[in-house]
Amino acid sequence: MFTLLFLGGRLVRLMLFESEYYAKKAQDLHERERDIKAARGKIVDATGKILAANETVCTISVIHNQIKEPEKVIAALVQELELPEEKVRARVEKRSSIERIKTNVPKETGDRIRELGLAGVKVDEDFKRWYPYGSLASKVLGFTGSDNQGIIGLEVEYEDILKGSDGKILTLTDARGVELENAGESRLEPVAGHDLYISLDANIQQFAEQAAEKVMKKKNADSVSVIIMRPDNGEILAMVNVPEFDLNTPFELGTDTSGMTEEEIQDARNQMWRNGCLNDTYEPGSTFKIITASAGLEEGVVSLTDQFSCPGFKIVEDRRIRCHKVTGHGGENFVQAAQNSCNPVFIEVGLRLGVAKYYSYFEQFGLLKKTGIDLPGEAGTIMHKMEDMGQVELATVAFGQSFQITPIQLASTVSSLINGGRRVTPHFGVEVHDSEGALLEVLDYPLGERILSEKTSETLRYVLEQVVDGGSGKNAYLEGYHVGGKTATSETLPRSANKYISSFIGFAPADDPQVLGLCVIHNPQGVYYGGTIAAPVIQEIFANILPYLGIEKDIA
Repeated sequence: MFTLLFLGGRLVRLMLFESEYYAKKAQDLHERERDIKAARGKIVDATGKILAANETVCTISVIHNQIKEPEKVIAALVQELELPEEKVRARVEKRSSIERIKTNVPKETGDRIRELGLAGVKVDEDFKRWYPYGSLASKVLGFTGSDNQGIIGLEVEYEDILKGSDGKILTLTDARGVELENAGESRLEPVAGHDLYISLDANIQQFAEQAAEKVMKKKNADSVSVIIMRPDNGEILAMVNVPEFDLNTPFELGTDTSGMTEEEIQDARNQMWRNGCLNDTYEPGSTFKIITASAGLEEGVVSLTDQFSCPGFKIVEDRRIRCHKVTGHGGENFVQAAQNSCNPVFIEVGLRLGVAKYYSYFEQFGLLKKTGIDLPGEAGTIMHKMEDMGQVELATVAFGQSFQITPIQLASTVSSLINGGRRVTPHFGVEVHDSEGALLEVLDYPLGERILSEKTSETLRYVLEQVVDGGSGKNAYLEGYHVGGKTATSETLPRSANKYISSFIGFAPADDPQVLGLCVIHNPQGVYYGGTIAAPVIQEIFANILPYLGIEKDIA
């Protein structure tokens, strides 16, 4: 009697309280889902060129319970997909609801398999990322993985905008898992991702990459980085890190990997994918004298007519810190010191400011924060803590040594100092459009806080124009244009390795900067001075892009 009561109660519970749950379980047993991948949004450059698009590919799958001629299926898939027979056989004979054989199959191959009409073989159209310009801006654009999700660069930074929503195909089956012939199938259509419009200009990127590749080859350098940006609003027109890599084959190293472990191969890939403009820090050297000059002029501890004497060194506490010109520059005013890139003068300006005041300007200029660029993996500044800075540390920082920053931090800070004194956020993203081209969103990067007075900014531009007009940056001079800039040559650690970093940062027109360029050359062989090898790179790029941007020559 007790057993009957228990069974009756259990039946009532199942029918009244758990019926929905078990009905759902039964339905799931008779339904099979297959994903329909959404088209990923395009990445479009400033001129309308599509830099990242989609290519239609196919996913080939098999459903074990529906296969009627397994040997015929195995033979066909081995031939069409060029896979080992044992691999195909294992998947065809596996008793599962659905088994994926291969993804990213060319559409023409998928069409041929579909036309064979093999029972149990499913051909679903999918999308694969395609980069029409190959290696162009590879470390900026980034790439996607086998699941079509962004891995590095803008592809991962703007994943939520680009990815879209996958759809589904739902089919009904009998208890054996065989699809019911007359039941049909229901579809949830995919929703394409949105298109990202960026400030990068493919033409300017090509100019910059060609110039960088040329100097890397000529100087047998390890790598070369170039940034071209608008100093008034932070839009980046080009970002180069040569050597670049082919975005359509991003896992191929292009070198012999025999004898390497999987871990070593992946480490090499990670290194190949690194964006040196923001993932890596370096000792900036004399380009950082722009920051020291800005702080000194703003604070009033130095003026353009102040007189100095350079004997070829300056003694700070117990250290004898030399100038790059060991015989000294002799008597010079501040403008001449900037033209000569004289270390003792800039050490003196740093000492006049003092540790606390200099450090406050370091913070005011935003150098202790990341720039906020819309790319992943930005490194931060490596700087002495204020309490650990003595007079010697202050002296070395004043001319750009004993600390490290990223190239994008230097470019952004100098942009902010010469644009009238307002901090800018470097960025690529400009607008978001739907797949039909309709504008959905304007990405906003307003000017930040004022970090320098307009008057000091104007004075700074004048000083830096003199550096190019007859000073250490004379190799960046461009006839018909007023160009400002600063050279640098720094030595990497350990100093005993005798490896150098040569760089130049410049802008034009000097009185109203419309474009800024930074070139950093790592470990050049032979002559390594920034004014000799890096300044001509920016000069060559400017010669190409200033007319292209509609910046006219000064007739006077």
